[in-house]
Amino acid sequence: MILQKIVPYLAPHRWRIAWVLAQVFLIAGFELLKPWPLQVVVDNVLGGKPIVWPIVQQAAAGPLLILACLGIVIVHLGSGALTLLHNYTAIGIGQNMVNDLRSALYAHLQRLSLAFHDRQRVGDLLYRITADSFAVQTMIMNGALPILSAVVLLVGMLVILFPLDPSLTVLALSVVPVLFVLIATFNRKIVDIATEVRTTESRVYSLVQWAMSSIKVVQAFAREEDEHHRFMGASRESLRATLRLYSWQTLYSGAVNGVIAAGTALVVYAGARAVISGALTVGQLIVFISYLAQLYAPINQITQSWGLIAGARVGARRVFEILDAEPDLVDGKRSFPAQGARGAIAMRGVGFRYRPDVPVLRSIDLMVPAGAKIAIVGPTGVGKSTLAGLLPRFYDPTEGRIEIDGIDLREYSLKSLRRQIALVLQPPLIFPLSVRDNIAYGRPGADDMAIEEAARFARIDERIAALPEGYDTVIGEAGVALSEGEKQRITIARALLRDAPILILDEPTSALDLGTEGLVMAGIERLMEGRTTFIIAHRLTTVQRCDRIVVLQDGSIAESGTLPELLRQNGAFAGFYRRQFSAQHHSSREVAIAG
Repeated sequence: MILQKIVPYLAPHRWRIAWVLAQVFLIAGFELLKPWPLQVVVDNVLGGKPIVWPIVQQAAAGPLLILACLGIVIVHLGSGALTLLHNYTAIGIGQNMVNDLRSALYAHLQRLSLAFHDRQRVGDLLYRITADSFAVQTMIMNGALPILSAVVLLVGMLVILFPLDPSLTVLALSVVPVLFVLIATFNRKIVDIATEVRTTESRVYSLVQWAMSSIKVVQAFAREEDEHHRFMGASRESLRATLRLYSWQTLYSGAVNGVIAAGTALVVYAGARAVISGALTVGQLIVFISYLAQLYAPINQITQSWGLIAGARVGARRVFEILDAEPDLVDGKRSFPAQGARGAIAMRGVGFRYRPDVPVLRSIDLMVPAGAKIAIVGPTGVGKSTLAGLLPRFYDPTEGRIEIDGIDLREYSLKSLRRQIALVLQPPLIFPLSVRDNIAYGRPGADDMAIEEAARFARIDERIAALPEGYDTVIGEAGVALSEGEKQRITIARALLRDAPILILDEPTSALDLGTEGLVMAGIERLMEGRTTFIIAHRLTTVQRCDRIVVLQDGSIAESGTLPELLRQNGAFAGFYRRQFSAQHHSSREVAIAG
């Protein structure tokens, strides 16, 4: 089953694979020639037996010895050169296949929904892309191809050995059934331990990824030692599993070598008796024993390669588990209009569940006119970000429907829909690219004038000008060279440059101080002009600028209205408002607004 899935990745390299297969037969030919110059030396040069080959039958002992020695050199050099070429070609094909598989896996992961990624550990996915993807090279180039080479060489040797001495050949092959019993015995155990190794190693990747991305929290709570202990525990578990795998593989190799040694001893004993009885010459026995070593080499190669394939199947299975995962979101056929979209949004009976037994949103009915600014407020965990995430189809509602300009979102293609939605998230996501590339991330190819204009509107242009290389300054990973407010203004400039009719602001100022918030809000106000905007906010400074406030409680809309209306209702929002502002400030604001 796994091999059938790998075959499509072989197709683009079929001609190079054909060349590799031709090399297999050429190498086998050279390997089969190796013992014959030695027989000439023993039987014809030292033993005086006449040559029966027409070309060299009249040669004297001296020239014949030189010819045999030259033959040894030529055969070994030819075999070595072909083996080097074969390995280079095979490894190149394997690396290209790994690259193709990684490309397919990475692209597929990009297409899978956030619901899928919510269920996965980042470190595990990282391990599947970087390590498990090598399984295809191991299975084909380090497994199947060496087995084919061994089979070709084995058949060639049997063709030569049977006429030389049938009884010794049968005796040499008597160990083969024992070897296959060993394969069957060890294979399942090796596969089980290889699975454990990959699982524990992926846990190490996940732990390191989590710890490095959360280093600020770890250091803030002085938990470095605890996290180190946690990492060392996972590392020890991984290394123990790896040691068990190596131990079983070594035991397997030892058992195979022991069986082969027993077979060799039997053949040497029987061959020596045949020479004593005159049935074989010494040279023939030497050739037979030389071939015997080479006979067992391909048998050993087959058993060893089979063990490699067994271990690699685990990695390949883990890769194809992801590739076989069907996207949660069915792509629509309708193209969202790049120009002329109004951005009127209607949510009709929308419900959503991450798990079947845990509803997050219930019966959301919300009509948003084009260009309106809607604030979504409520306690943490009530579903505000989930509700906003339904608009770009990070998830699809499990109940009801969402329409933009009267069309169900599910009818739009994901790319065309998401191109018409701009997002400003918290915390701000900054890429380890230049400032210019960060701002233009949502609109690749934007000209410098548009990028700089977006930076001015976001109130970040002066800070960029002060950077060592201005807009070409490469920001450190996660934007470590900038403050939180500066990073947020970069993301606002990014959203401004995108110039989409629908805007989602997910708590854009929650991590900022009041002074920085004022600068950011100036950029946000410019960004919201003429766009249908959803603002998820805890701070009410952003709420005050909205046309309508929607209050979520227990996954449902508890209240909805303008700021004065909700304050007069004295409900959940009014309590939320009073908790944020002092009694004196609240009283003066309420009088001013309600009056």
